[in-house]
Parts: sequence; C-alpha cells; structure tokens
Amino acid sequence: MGVLTTTLPMGGGAGIAVPWLYLAFVSVMIMGMSNAVNLTDGLDGLAAGTVTIVALAFAGIAFRQNVLPSSLLGASIAGACIGFLWYNSHPADIFMGDTGSLGLGAAIAAMAVITKTELFLLVIGGIYVIETMSVILQVASFKLTGKRIFRMAPIHHHFEMIGWSETKVMVRFWIVTGIMAGLGFAAFFFQSVRFKG
Repeated sequence: MGVLTTTLPMGGGAGIAVPWLYLAFVSVMIMGMSNAVNLTDGLDGLAAGTVTIVALAFAGIAFRQNVLPSSLLGASIAGACIGFLWYNSHPADIFMGDTGSLGLGAAIAAMAVITKTELFLLVIGGIYVIETMSVILQVASFKLTGKRIFRMAPIHHHFEMIGWSETKVMVRFWIVTGIMAGLGFAAFFFQSVRFKG
C-alpha cells in the first residue's frame, strides 16, 4: 500500500514518508472496528465479553512479537472488561454505552495496526464482522426488495427474536469469538514460525 507515498522534507536531508493508501486503510479500519464493537454492544455483557477475548488474542500476538507495551495494553483492556462484566452481566447494573464500545473498538484496531496484523483482525474480531455484515445485509435487502433477511439486526437480536434467552445469545457469541480468536492467533503463530524458519 506504499504506492502513493509522499516524502515530506524535514531539513538536513531527512524526510517523513507518508503512505497515503495505508493511512486511508487504517482510518477506515479503525472507524469500522469502532462502529462494529458499538453494534455488538446490544446485550448485557456481549461487547465486554467479546472484547476481553479479542484483546487477549492481540496481547498474545504482541507478546510473541516482543511489543510489550501493546501486550500490556491488550491485557489491561481484557482485565478492565472482566471487572466491568461483574456489573454488566445479565441483568446489568451498569451499561457500557457508545463511549466505551467505540473506544474499545478503536483500541482493538490500533493493536492490529501496531502489531501489523490488520488482516488477522478480520478473523480474530470475526464476530464484529458478522454483526456488521448482518446490519449491512438487512438494510440492503430491505431497500432493494422490501424484505428482511433477519427478524432484527444486528444478528444477536435475531436470535433473541427466535426465542434464545439473552444469556444464551451472549455465551454462544463468546464461544464463537473464542473459536475465531483462537483460529486467528493460530494462523498468526504458524505464519510467524514459517517466516522465521
């Protein structure tokens, strides 16, 4: 993505290279992940639980790369979310809201950027991709055909509408997140071993 790179002269022969396509990609990724986590924050404990799992996966990736500040950030986010879950579990005493979910999504995307694992974010944070795609498909289908694909979007509300309890949806989404985070971390690990060996 460094095709459109501009070097800004800083004096003394030094300069800063600005990769415009990469900056645009990172901006879209951070905004997208921020909003995707916000969409996921619709049930008690859902966003906090999934963010805990995803943040731990990125903490592991950062630790493997010896990027200890990012590893510490991921572990701290996970720990904060676990503490938050004590009060946010169903029925919730406190709620995350937009401020929390938008910030946590941006932090997850930032960890992916720092560790240069932007594409692994699609797998590790796959639950957020699923949630976002359910909204996009629902809106597109309704606008084009007048029919809905899901009973309600984001998809966690669809499962509520078909009779799953809020707790069942939350725990099953945690399980799916754990599986996807594990797959993403395993793919990263094997890719890093292959390139080192």
